[in-house]
Amino acid sequence: QVQLVESGGGSVQAGGSLRLSCVASQAAVSTNCRAWFRQAPGKEREGVACINTYSGRKEYIASVKGRFTISQDNAKNTVYLQIDSLKPDDTAMYYCAAARCSGSATSLDPRKYDSWGQGTQVTVSS
Repeated sequence: QVQLVESGGGSVQAGGSLRLSCVASQAAVSTNCRAWFRQAPGKEREGVACINTYSGRKEYIASVKGRFTISQDNAKNTVYLQIDSLKPDDTAMYYCAAARCSGSATSLDPRKYDSWGQGTQVTVSS
């Protein structure tokens, strides 16, 4: 069973930065898609960034391109999400998820993911 543990969230002012971490258990070696999702109160969960840990291919939603950077450290079974130029609209619970993707593909569809972390809260004040 894949276990994912997120950390790094917090309360920051607009324009600030955070780096979220997602540490995966050894069972995650069978998965090659690692993604970050976020969910704000009253809104649907949306995928913001994904990395294929085998190929290194990355995918972002348009609203975060240039501000969010997803990266990996395979030796530590860890995926990071660097968030810069934070905006109040970025306020949400951020979740890490793992899935098996085909080849070098990536996915931001939450329905594809069956392993989820408990989430880490990001709050941005104006």
